[in-house]
Amino acid sequence: MARRTQGTSAGLDRGKIARAAVTLVDRDGLERFGVRRLAQELGVDPMSIYHHHKGKAALLDAMSEVVLVEMMADAGDPPDGWVETARWVAQHYRALAYRHPEVFPLLVTRAQTAPVALTALDRLIGAMRTAGLPDRVVADAPMTLFGFLNGYLLAVLNGQPGTTPAVDPSGYPQLAAVAPLQADYGTKAEFDRLLDTVLAGIRSRAAGT
Repeated sequence: MARRTQGTSAGLDRGKIARAAVTLVDRDGLERFGVRRLAQELGVDPMSIYHHHKGKAALLDAMSEVVLVEMMADAGDPPDGWVETARWVAQHYRALAYRHPEVFPLLVTRAQTAPVALTALDRLIGAMRTAGLPDRVVADAPMTLFGFLNGYLLAVLNGQPGTTPAVDPSGYPQLAAVAPLQADYGTKAEFDRLLDTVLAGIRSRAAGT
């Protein structure tokens, strides 16, 4: 593809560039991503990209925003109740992670301050406050929920769902005893069960405050 010069827009805008970057990372992985490679993919000079995104860091943030916007567009309206809202957020976040596993680490490692991310959190916090949960519990809830979601999803995206490492019962008898109960590693059933544990913990703390 012939490369356009620095001053040629090629019909680019911030959204088009970010969506192309997501497609490139989905295909080739985050480690291989760079502005020059993206420029080659779009057939433009790298400076055409920098005209819209002031550096690679800004572009990475825009990529995070693109996939979150996609997630919320698919999610529809949240249900009533804070537990149902938390499940709604968690289930769609999990779906996003599996749809964009190469992009997902950006959601974990970069601060998510785009309006779409703040809107989702605001809905969750609003549902919790409406239900009468103490503000201290409400303030801690996003970190509790997303600490679980980010850690768990990063782990399972790098593993083999439905499998667990073999454990030598002679050396690790307690691990071996519970290993059969971990055979659904990475499955939706396990995700739902662990999510239940997290939400039960938030509920219990609210009741005891």
